[in-house]
Amino acid sequence: MSDKVIENNQVSVIGKIVSGFTFSHEVFGEGFYMVDVLVRRLSDSADLIPVMMSERLIDVSRDYVGAFIRVGGQFRSYNRHEEKKNRLVLSVFAREVEFLEEEVENAKTNQIFLDGYICKAPVYRKTPLGREIADLLIAVNRPYGKSDYIPCICWGRNARFASSFEVGGHAQIWGRIQSREYVKKLSETESERRIAYEVSVSKLEYEYQ
Repeated sequence: MSDKVIENNQVSVIGKIVSGFTFSHEVFGEGFYMVDVLVRRLSDSADLIPVMMSERLIDVSRDYVGAFIRVGGQFRSYNRHEEKKNRLVLSVFAREVEFLEEEVENAKTNQIFLDGYICKAPVYRKTPLGREIADLLIAVNRPYGKSDYIPCICWGRNARFASSFEVGGHAQIWGRIQSREYVKKLSETESERRIAYEVSVSKLEYEYQ
């Protein structure tokens, strides 16, 4: 696995573990588990970020709820088949984990860098208050012919810039992972609260084809 491939998708988050480990899947006898990490924003709010960890990286039989942790890795996606269609599931894939004595004051708690390709035409819109937003979907290549598909959201000047991007164009993105709650209508009488994840873009560069 070349370093170049790893460098195109880099995540660093610092936060508090707020759940136990739940089994996700196994690859060649190595178990992978999900855990939720609460990452504070500069404002009083926080993002709930799912992190996938190998049992070789951490003792998944222990209870770490309340512990502060720094995770380095990648933001990954896979398609989960449900309700007769595929749903994009996103999580941070941990490559390194470090426990912290306490919450770090003024630390950069949530950083991501992506180097990939526009795989869907940007969606540009304005809020009722006139704030400009553009939604992007970035394909980031992984080894062995795989790719991760990462939704990104741009604001203001970045949104205007991103609205002109073309499918297949090469983009580099810096930002933070954010979680957003929404209500999914399942039927006329049923609905369910879900959490969506995306990258809130602070800086981006683009190469026109």
